Amino acid sequence: MRFLPGRRLMDPAAVYLLLTSVNAFRERVIYTVLAVYYVTAAGLDPLQLVLVGTVLEAAYLLFEVPTGVIADVYSRRLSIVLGYLVIGVAFVLEGSVAIFGVILLAEVIRAAGEACLSGATQAWLADEVGEERIGPLFVRGAQLHRIFGLLGIGASVLLASIALTLPIVLGGALSIGLAVLLVIVMPERGFRPVERTGSGSGLFRTAAEGVRQLRQRPLLLVFLAFAAAVGASSEGFDRLWEAHFLASFVFPDLGALEPVVWFGILEAGALLLGILAVQALTRLDLTDDRVLARWGLLAHGGWLVAVCIFGLATEFWLAVLAFWSARVMKSVGGPLTGTWITRSIPSQVRATILSTLGQGDALGQMVGGPGIGAIGTWHSLRAAMVATGVLHAPALLLLTRARRLLDEPASTGTSASPEGAILP
Repeated sequence: MRFLPGRRLMDPAAVYLLLTSVNAFRERVIYTVLAVYYVTAAGLDPLQLVLVGTVLEAAYLLFEVPTGVIADVYSRRLSIVLGYLVIGVAFVLEGSVAIFGVILLAEVIRAAGEACLSGATQAWLADEVGEERIGPLFVRGAQLHRIFGLLGIGASVLLASIALTLPIVLGGALSIGLAVLLVIVMPERGFRPVERTGSGSGLFRTAAEGVRQLRQRPLLLVFLAFAAAVGASSEGFDRLWEAHFLASFVFPDLGALEPVVWFGILEAGALLLGILAVQALTRLDLTDDRVLARWGLLAHGGWLVAVCIFGLATEFWLAVLAFWSARVMKSVGGPLTGTWITRSIPSQVRATILSTLGQGDALGQMVGGPGIGAIGTWHSLRAAMVATGVLHAPALLLLTRARRLLDEPASTGTSASPEGAILP
């Protein structure tokens, strides 16, 4: 499927690194101030903050598998372009009207876009460059994600000093611009769409094959449960860390600078440390699933400890160090478990199963998020953070189980060189 005849296509690896860089810049422009916007402009309390995430994940849960199947049957490139376009529209709306109901509507729209991206990007890259190259590209992409994210933080703080809504609206516009750019330069040569012998038959066959693969491969079922466990624990941290800093600590004085600058400093520090941590991953053998499993388990364990310390800290700088540590652990764990999972899924249903894993993550966030938000509202944000860390313990047990399954190829239904998958 061609969008524009005669367009100049870029190398797939270069396109992946380009969209990763632009998307990272766009994300940091928006997310550096988004929670501050929720708290100060829209006046949301901790429970409402988490409910915003719950609505997002509920809608995401509904959209995930249909969009994954469509990406496998019709075009992964089309799914990616639509994803960035819809996300851009959602953030333009969200930044324009600071009303709780409008924010919820925008999050539903955004969920449709996020679902289009989920699985499709990784599946597209694996088909275009080959599975043996995706590990190093994921790591390189993670490095660029943090470098351009750092630039996005600076841009966000500058824009927010003019108007708090400006980074959100312009970030949405940038997402729309990225979609237009991908229409022009993004190739799709390695993808082989499922043959359709009747109306909708390819969609149903692909969905059924994805279910069959999950049922026959215990490793994939463990990854599905792992995605749900990660979602249940991550939602509280992602939604409430800014509110925890605002409610539990007094920020050091920055003179004439606005307090929002502190959130830029916190994000910038996390990204700089993340760049160094991800660079260290290049020394690992990213083609060995056992290496990925071992270091991924350590990273997730480190995240649990750091989040609990973040919740218990009473000194501002200890909280900062714990926050940065949690973000670094996530920076390391994402590429490791993502590469491992991507290499474990058959190509023909890769986007479908990745979307199913995304549903697991969304379901986990829907289940865990409101409970953590309620703890933050009715007890304290400190208690909510500690509960978030404790809630991550099942994810460690599931990763341990997945690591053991690597030594049982007959029971996993996979060969010693599994075919492909990624973590939400």
